[in-house]
Amino acid sequence: MTHPPSNKRANGDEDDDSSSLPPPPDGGWGWWVVFGSFMIHIVADGVTYSFGLFIDEFIKYFGTGSGETAWIASILVGVTLCSGPITSSLVNKYGCRPVTIAGAILSSFCLGISIYAPSVAVLYLTIGLGTGFGFGLIYLPAIVSVTCYFERLRSLATGIAVCGSGLGTFIYAPLIRYLIATLEWKMALLIVAISVLGCVFFGALFRPLEKINSPARQAEDGVAAELKPLNDIQNSNEPSNWRHSVCNGDIPKEGEWGNGNGLLAPPTKANSCSAHDILNRQQSNDFKPMGHVNRFLRSETERMTMSHPALLNPPPRTPAPRHRGPMDRPDVFYRGSLVNIPFTKSASKLPGSNNDLGKNIPMIIAEPPTPVREAQPVVAVESAENRCCGMSDTMKEMLDFSVLKNPVFILFTVSNFCTSVGFNIPYVYIKPQANSMGIEDTKASMLLAVIGIANTVGRIILGYLSDKPWVNRLQVYNWCLTICGISTMASVLCYDFTTLVLYTCVWGFTIGAYVGLTSVILVDLLGLEMLTNAFGVLLLFQGIASLLGPPIAGWLYDGLHSYNPGFLVSGVAIAASGVMLFAIPMLQRSQLASRRP
Repeated sequence: MTHPPSNKRANGDEDDDSSSLPPPPDGGWGWWVVFGSFMIHIVADGVTYSFGLFIDEFIKYFGTGSGETAWIASILVGVTLCSGPITSSLVNKYGCRPVTIAGAILSSFCLGISIYAPSVAVLYLTIGLGTGFGFGLIYLPAIVSVTCYFERLRSLATGIAVCGSGLGTFIYAPLIRYLIATLEWKMALLIVAISVLGCVFFGALFRPLEKINSPARQAEDGVAAELKPLNDIQNSNEPSNWRHSVCNGDIPKEGEWGNGNGLLAPPTKANSCSAHDILNRQQSNDFKPMGHVNRFLRSETERMTMSHPALLNPPPRTPAPRHRGPMDRPDVFYRGSLVNIPFTKSASKLPGSNNDLGKNIPMIIAEPPTPVREAQPVVAVESAENRCCGMSDTMKEMLDFSVLKNPVFILFTVSNFCTSVGFNIPYVYIKPQANSMGIEDTKASMLLAVIGIANTVGRIILGYLSDKPWVNRLQVYNWCLTICGISTMASVLCYDFTTLVLYTCVWGFTIGAYVGLTSVILVDLLGLEMLTNAFGVLLLFQGIASLLGPPIAGWLYDGLHSYNPGFLVSGVAIAASGVMLFAIPMLQRSQLASRRP
């Protein structure tokens, strides 16, 4: 059985107890988790992407300008994204279920009390900060819970879950318009708040995975416990030459073991090996069966314990390993199928990082050896300090800015920043733009529903293509953003409902690449091991950029009395974000050439 590589912290520390994370079952209750995530995407994203319909009502009711009022939607989206590292820490400590339930209650409460807001400034706090943070607590666990349950079928499972986003826009846009037209905005907002409270039920479906104590797992635990004394000696400064034999797939003969301790002279630099060498030997055809290695290790353990009797009597109580949660999985933000990722991609090394490829190799157990002698039972005690340490470690990993030493990631971050600046402008201003052309409210609101359907189709098709080995995912991503930006700039030429529908179809389809392919592009560029760190930093920049887009478009409207300049800003930003990424292959070749002697 092969253990998956354990995730390593950005500071170089590594957890020894990698098996404490249960394996994804790829089905079973996981499909209920997918259903819960799907429904949460319908509610949370449906409300967020359709919230622009309330902006016009706030402008009329409070008598404020478009730029000032647009801060409500901007803060809502920005806080949702920027809260990613905090939410990740809470998920790692408490799990997906309680965090999602808390987020649903918080966001629903803040939306509900917003009907009593006396000014737009109060809405910044209730809807922007309160509901935004609540949605952040909902959104991230909805993704993490699915990735924890699926590995081989992850692409399908996450694809189903995130399709709820487009469907939610399709449902909520006409629903909110109808509620505002019949009940006014306060009652409409209260009904939306009640619907958000339904995420409590969907979050309750995120049942945490339990560790499976199967006979095979128990046998592996026995092997790990038996070999720990040998590993302690191996990691010490004592000379040992048996590692050289294991690396080369050879079992030393009895006469070669030298003195009574089973130790030889210190290995030289030429014959010493690392775990990387073992990995290369495992992947070669001439590597000996691991059963021989286990028998050798068992014999070596017997000799070592004879020379070190203290190893047979460990202290009765030892500190437990640091608490491990869902965020300790290196692939937790990866939405594609893991079967398409070569092992070497998960162990890439960034300039300036402390990651060591040799520490990430899987260990293959062919047969469980018998214990040397029965030792006293060891009781592991997990302290509250360990759990808090896990929470702080998650925060440190996601906000480790050393990843910005990589020029490729810097370019990708700038691109994401530009995309995020333009991303929310069409969602907020497509209806007012249609109204300015003389299109009635019913048809104008339907444009958001068209975006939702096109976005759903785009995510499905682009997600399917991205899983094909013959598809260059970076090129697909770049072209989608470029086309999306150009179509947004061209939207100022639209003159009726039909041309606006054409634009929203193109925009909704192509912008699906931004949401659906970001994580897989990060893995392609940096490796799976750096995904959590890179994704956390990226969320922070996305959140900051999301604060800027709608207010800029609103201020331009206040000054020029036209929504066209706002759409031009959005189009230029998104198109530029796609064009600049065409330089990544050239940058990678330049980096490779600079490393050559």
